[in-house]
Amino acid sequence: MKRLLFILAITILLVACSDDETEVQKPHEEPEENVEVANKEKNDNVEPEELFENIFPFTGIGTNDSIDHRAIGVMINNHGSARPQTGLSQADLVFEILAEGMITRFLAIYHSEHPEMIGPVRSAREYYFDLSNRYGALYVYHGAAPFVNEMLDNRGIDHIDGAIYDNDGKLFKRESFRVAPHNSYLLYDNVTNVANDLGYEMNTEHNALSFLTEDDAETIVGSSASHIEIVYSDNPMEIVEYTYDIDNEKYTRYNDREMTVELETGEPVQVDNIFIVETHHEVIDDVGRRAIDFYTGGDAYLIQKGKVQQLKWENRSGQIVPVKDGKVVGFVPGKTWINVVPTSPGMENSVMISGE
Repeated sequence: MKRLLFILAITILLVACSDDETEVQKPHEEPEENVEVANKEKNDNVEPEELFENIFPFTGIGTNDSIDHRAIGVMINNHGSARPQTGLSQADLVFEILAEGMITRFLAIYHSEHPEMIGPVRSAREYYFDLSNRYGALYVYHGAAPFVNEMLDNRGIDHIDGAIYDNDGKLFKRESFRVAPHNSYLLYDNVTNVANDLGYEMNTEHNALSFLTEDDAETIVGSSASHIEIVYSDNPMEIVEYTYDIDNEKYTRYNDREMTVELETGEPVQVDNIFIVETHHEVIDDVGRRAIDFYTGGDAYLIQKGKVQQLKWENRSGQIVPVKDGKVVGFVPGKTWINVVPTSPGMENSVMISGE
């Protein structure tokens, strides 16, 4: 009997020890020290968010460079004989607006990037130089009617007229592969020196546009917008298109069914924000010059990340901005093109947006 009790006790003890060992050696749990090592390796592989000293005011992109230099607003020709242009892809902001007839002209504002050459440069109009001034930019153009130059002088708007420096080889250059008035190009590196000689202040702090954070940009709501067509005229053809590139989340621009590219490199012009605004246009003389209302506000489309939102536009402190329910809507960090269309025929009849 004693021997039986002894064997039973030994058996119970062995079973208990086996249970304890099973509890300690759980096959699906990593030892604590291994978990700590794995977490450390995981954190080491995550790139830390890059911090920048400054943010470019017209693109919302971070930089460690100084941003206190003055922006340059350049009048760029969009006649068929002036395409493809030079330097459009490096502009932070581009306003596309009708000049005379049904051909658009660009006001390109440069701040974050400085192309060596820009053009072809074209003549001034009142609504262009007014916009340039309200964004704090030095206005650069080539030629103007006498009354336009008088307006610039009387309103104290800082400006450089290429007609004064025509083909001097320092500030402006005439290219032989095109004919006037489609062959005048601005040599960007000398703008600041000439502006300083004219007594213009070239160090300034610009009012920044509103931009979305990366997280907000990924949650934009709206209808699908993979293709946009803006018909300024169908006879003669003056049609602007944008197609969405889902891989880089940008829009590629086309003019009259041809891709808009850089002359020297063939690089396509791609933008992050398309802001289409509708406003009142009025022809004011026999030449076909226009007056355009950039103050009253009106209907607008904001197109970003493959989505379109139907909003309003307002002039706030001189800047043309998208507004929803009284609040400014941010742009996606990057390049922005603002296409201006007349209230007649209006966006409903001249702008077509389609999804995937």
